[in-house]
Amino acid sequence: MISTSVERLLYLVATVLFITGLKQLQSPETARRGNQVSALGMLLAIIVTLLSTKTVTYATIAAGLLVGGALGLYMARSVKMTSMPQMVALLNGVGGGSSLLVATAEFLHLQQTGATASVDVALSTHLGVLIGAVTLTGSAIAWAKLQEVMTGKAIVFGGQKTVNALLFAVIVALASWLIVVPTAPLWAFYALIGLSLLIGVLLVIPIGGADMPVVISLLNSYSGIAAAMTGFVIKSEVLVVSGALVGSSGIILSQIMCKAMNRSLSNVLFGAFGAAAGKSSKTAEGLVAKTTNVEEAALQLAYAQTVIVVPGYGLAVAQAQHQVRELMDLVEKRGGSVKFAIHPVAGRMPGHMNVLLAEANIPYDKLLDMDDINPEFERTDVCLVIGANDVVNPAARTDPSSPIFGMPILNADLAKRCIVMKRGMSAGFAGIENELFYGERTQMLFGDAKGTLSKLVAEVKQV
Repeated sequence: MISTSVERLLYLVATVLFITGLKQLQSPETARRGNQVSALGMLLAIIVTLLSTKTVTYATIAAGLLVGGALGLYMARSVKMTSMPQMVALLNGVGGGSSLLVATAEFLHLQQTGATASVDVALSTHLGVLIGAVTLTGSAIAWAKLQEVMTGKAIVFGGQKTVNALLFAVIVALASWLIVVPTAPLWAFYALIGLSLLIGVLLVIPIGGADMPVVISLLNSYSGIAAAMTGFVIKSEVLVVSGALVGSSGIILSQIMCKAMNRSLSNVLFGAFGAAAGKSSKTAEGLVAKTTNVEEAALQLAYAQTVIVVPGYGLAVAQAQHQVRELMDLVEKRGGSVKFAIHPVAGRMPGHMNVLLAEANIPYDKLLDMDDINPEFERTDVCLVIGANDVVNPAARTDPSSPIFGMPILNADLAKRCIVMKRGMSAGFAGIENELFYGERTQMLFGDAKGTLSKLVAEVKQV
């Protein structure tokens, strides 16, 4: 056991480590160290908690650590980079579920002892239940959409918003009753849990696959807020602080994602984006996409002085990051310059492309954000688009009837030559034709990204 003053001092140190680690996560160059610093803070917080309180036996805690650690190690080693968004969604759900269980346990403990919680603790308990339950089931639906266990399209039905509003009103009424009347029947609390789980499902099913980056960061924020509420319930300052950090950073990231799509957070949550996709007034009728082959593309890349690579989810699916790194090395050996244009919503989670390319040891200074790289497209010899779609669609600038009109995009169409690598002419998440595919400067190079890049590498070596 340790004294209260020492406990609070060590919790303060852990909090400082959390904030320092979070600060370092904003840059790819310091992200690894930031993770380590944050992990050290969490380890310190766990040790202090184990030494200061004893609610269960250390044997039980050790068993939990072994099981949880084994599952974490298995997931870290077995989950592919392309499945990272799904894993993050599951981990968000686990965080929300933990908060739900802790809040439920505290409420039932008070019921059994006959004690009455103060209004602030009771309010925090029910908020922990609501937000934790929404995070749990919402994350499960997000995982199912990403894993393609269920359709990734928006699922809507008549009166959906009205149903959600009525459910939320009932939840508020039940929570208020339980706070004002501590002796209220137990079924009211279980009904609160059930309806909270249900509304988590209903809030996420109308959100289409194109909005998954926002949903994941938002659910991450929910898990943090739920943890903070639980911290108030069990009187843990470090849990309140860490939960608040996760919650606030998740909200900020969600807003950044929305800005990158030129949409509001409320539109993402309630707009059912994707349900009406493809209703642009423009079609591909009468347009012909020019194609190229590996040999011609290799010649263009071999003699290009400036190349910009635009990676998309297709690159991640093909696990072609190492091949694109090899191609970059070859172009640079011939005197060319290669940079990577990273759109904020490329992939299926924030930072997905950065992590994927860093795995192939592509230097961080070559990964440029949209605002930094866009002015360079017009003076670029070759733009190589690999598996990206909506984030390079000029319709966002030219077609007011397009669902993505106004969305900031990468200006790939302004490059002197643009080579688009795709399996076929299929639409992206927005479900609309990509004007870039039919541009005068664009050539389509069809095939699997990994196989095609391997052939490009071989051809460039022969030039």
